[in-house]
Amino acid sequence: MRILTTIFFFFILGAIQCTMAQSVQTIRGKMPAQKMGLTLVHEHVFLDWTGAERMQASAWNNDSAVAVILPYLRKMQSHGVKTILECTPNYIGRNPRLLARLADSTGLHILTNTGYYGARWDNHIPAHAYRESVDQIAARWLEEFNHGIDGTTIRPGFIKIGVDGDSLLSEIDEKIVRAAARTHLRSGLTIVAHTGPDQLALRQVEILQQEGVALDAWVWTHAQGGSDVVRVALAKKGAWISLDGLGWVNPAERAGDSTGLMNYVNAIVHLKKAGLLKRVLLSHDAGWYTHGVPGGGRFQPYTLIFTHLLPILREKGFTKKEIDGLMVVNPRAAFAIRVRPKN
Repeated sequence: MRILTTIFFFFILGAIQCTMAQSVQTIRGKMPAQKMGLTLVHEHVFLDWTGAERMQASAWNNDSAVAVILPYLRKMQSHGVKTILECTPNYIGRNPRLLARLADSTGLHILTNTGYYGARWDNHIPAHAYRESVDQIAARWLEEFNHGIDGTTIRPGFIKIGVDGDSLLSEIDEKIVRAAARTHLRSGLTIVAHTGPDQLALRQVEILQQEGVALDAWVWTHAQGGSDVVRVALAKKGAWISLDGLGWVNPAERAGDSTGLMNYVNAIVHLKKAGLLKRVLLSHDAGWYTHGVPGGGRFQPYTLIFTHLLPILREKGFTKKEIDGLMVVNPRAAFAIRVRPKN
């Protein structure tokens, strides 16, 4: 009887995991991943740079923000985009009520996040995170996943963290990476980690493995700041390689520094030659309306992938299937909710 009970338990668990694997969590509720369509995995619509201990959401002007943001979203939609991941974390301007208004106005599927952002010299890490344990921080994020964000019914669709690039992970940065790992194992949410250089990616990988998380639950965000060698090595281990700073590229610059358009092209071609296109994600890291700046400040469009990058990839022989893989298939595989433990 005990054997039959055990078999039944794992059958039910497998069925639950299968169901979760087909779904993503949008701000309007759970949705089949198949409905995501063409997706931009790293964008912003609103930011508040004032810092974790000074930020006041009550001061935000969502009416003004909507008026500025909507034309950019509609231009993006003219290129066929159906889903965006809004990657602004808590304490840096995460604004779920604004996102709900934008989703209603545009029909876009929008995912928001839970997590803390340790980049920018930890200015956006709340004071309680230094005092609390890894498990206490993870419990805060799981509370949002289970019950909603900031008194709303809006639940996060992924975990967004950030680490600073000037060290091999500070104590607080390591703490939030571990909290993200433990949150993933109890929620199935994908970890999107603002990272950049190789050494910070490799250190996070060590921590995730210590915590028992498989690398296909982790997105190396801003991997354009890393090297071909390490991108290939981590992609082979299952990590998602996110090349996502294209909103800041000068379209006329076909070569040059680390933001040059051809550097993105060459990175993608290199990953294709290694047989790893199925691990690549693309986005702009563009936007955004900045609280406290007259008129919302400078706004970068969400279109350069479509107007410049994809035409070059087609010139280089990328097929429709390969491009659909980058823009449609890979995002839904990366962000479908499912627990991914290390084998």
